[in-house]
Amino acid sequence: MEWVEVTGSSVSAATERALEQLGIAAFDAEVQVVEEPTKGLFGRVKGEARVRARVRPVEPRPKRSRGGRSKPKNGRSGGGDGDRRPRGDGGQSSGGGQNRRRGEAKPKADRPEGAKKQGAGQKAAAVKEETMAEGVTLEEQAAVAKEFLEGLVATMDLTATVEIRVIDEDTVELAVDGQELGMLVGPKGSTLAAIQDVTRTVVQGKYPTKTDRILVDIARYRERRSAALTRFTAEVAAEVIDAGEERSLEPMSPADRKVVHDAANAIDGVVTRSEGEEPNRYVVIAPGS
Repeated sequence: MEWVEVTGSSVSAATERALEQLGIAAFDAEVQVVEEPTKGLFGRVKGEARVRARVRPVEPRPKRSRGGRSKPKNGRSGGGDGDRRPRGDGGQSSGGGQNRRRGEAKPKADRPEGAKKQGAGQKAAAVKEETMAEGVTLEEQAAVAKEFLEGLVATMDLTATVEIRVIDEDTVELAVDGQELGMLVGPKGSTLAAIQDVTRTVVQGKYPTKTDRILVDIARYRERRSAALTRFTAEVAAEVIDAGEERSLEPMSPADRKVVHDAANAIDGVVTRSEGEEPNRYVVIAPGS
């Protein structure tokens, strides 16, 4: 996935601009600080912060050997420490290892039973995690998200269907459609955003090794919101061009600001920028040069 590189007055400001360009929340982003502002005389800040960001990629799945077992580092296929005999009288030990040198590691055969069980348990857990990482698909994650959302709708005694829509190989959207779902959307989509976060948490709890993007839309709110913002941006841009004066819009989420920026970039004669700090960050549409 491609990186975007942006600057800002501070690292946090540059990060916000990067998230805005990507149209994602911090939860879905991988951010690297390239350069930080430096403090000059009397505490004055010199220069700008520079960060690189991209949509957080799926973690690579661990590789396994064809035979299902890894080859020992020393190239031996035998019994390890059990094949090594301590030096002494003819290489033989007596009395439970009395000839073993001081500080020499205790042979595996002499290890307590509890240590053996602990090692076996750790190995089994590692194999289980590796198998999970290899076998989990985007569709399986979507199925967990769908089951959760269907349960949520049923618990609230609402009637709705949940459809799985694969956006790309790393992104899936759960579309919840039905009647009287306004309470699940909330003011300016605030409840919808919270439900999306909870849904992601549920999926990650089931498959902790995966980082695919899980999006949620309810009653086509995101789709309708994007269309409405695009039309609104076109109207404001026309007014800015006619009056020759910039306009500041209301505070918006990173996803909404991205819609405005994209819509304005397709219009000749205007430019956009974002100002303010979250959650009151907003877009300014200004006459183009």
